[in-house]
Amino acid sequence: MDTAERAVKDLLGKLPQLKKEIQKIIIGQDDVLDEILTALLAGGHCLLEGVPGLAKTLMVKTLSQALHLSFRRIQFTPDLMPTDIIGTEILEEDHVTGKRFFKFNKGPLFANIILADEINRTPPKTQSALLEAMQEFEVTYGGQTYPLDRPFFILATQNPIEQAGTYPLPEAQLDRFLLYIKIGYPTDKEEIQVLTSTTGSKKATVEPVLAADEIIQMQKLVREVSISEDLITYVSNLIRATRPDTTTVNYVKDWVRWGAGPRAGQSLILTAKARALFKGRYAVLMEDLHAMAYPVLRHRVLMNFKADAENIIADNVTAELLKNIQRPKTVIQ
Repeated sequence: MDTAERAVKDLLGKLPQLKKEIQKIIIGQDDVLDEILTALLAGGHCLLEGVPGLAKTLMVKTLSQALHLSFRRIQFTPDLMPTDIIGTEILEEDHVTGKRFFKFNKGPLFANIILADEINRTPPKTQSALLEAMQEFEVTYGGQTYPLDRPFFILATQNPIEQAGTYPLPEAQLDRFLLYIKIGYPTDKEEIQVLTSTTGSKKATVEPVLAADEIIQMQKLVREVSISEDLITYVSNLIRATRPDTTTVNYVKDWVRWGAGPRAGQSLILTAKARALFKGRYAVLMEDLHAMAYPVLRHRVLMNFKADAENIIADNVTAELLKNIQRPKTVIQ
């Protein structure tokens, strides 16, 4: 094994340790953690949905501590303005010359990990400012462009209840999120463990595992993970089958209004590569695609009114497609 191979192996060996550090604080939510870390490796952003009290904020803060990255939490409210998150110019004076000048004062977006709490509580103008930063990794103010810190990872949360006074994200903006992750209630054993560990005097300490440059290196490694032509064709067939006008699956024709676009296929392949690397593999398997299909398609398959009335959701469509789309016979399942 040469020096480069050893360095890569040592780097990937830190991933299980990273998850272990986070689990010192976060009990349960194993699949959610896997999906968040997969999105981080893939270089994308996450939308988290869950009722209050499921440790969404604590999960993101713990992640930033384990990654030794800067962290900012932005509470989105109806009166939040774009300048409140981007930053603004302030008038300063040079004490030597006496001249006055404008200086850009950076907002909370200039951090590595951003928790955008209750993103659906703020007006579309502020949502758009955040989503532009997500896409371009830079912000523009007063004709000047300011690059954001890298890695740049946004985890936005929204509450599935108390929808009065909210501004739901438009479908085109939802598509900017790599994954849409749903956080459920803990099991009975996990809940007992949560109650025990959070009401005592002992507090766990999270040690940083990865630095910014190591994460960027891992994100480059994800792109190098191989995927066969047959699996790429399978992804294409799967995505095209979500569209009512091109699908051969009757379930889709009955319940879906709009299917997923090409970005869904890109997201599925990229997150499958990241998951494979997270599992210690350098090639994508069918299980990687199936595992990531749900959070990738959840916000990209739009249900019709009939589906809404019958409580048919996008996850039901994904499950039906995974059963019906023919798998390549030449790949490892």
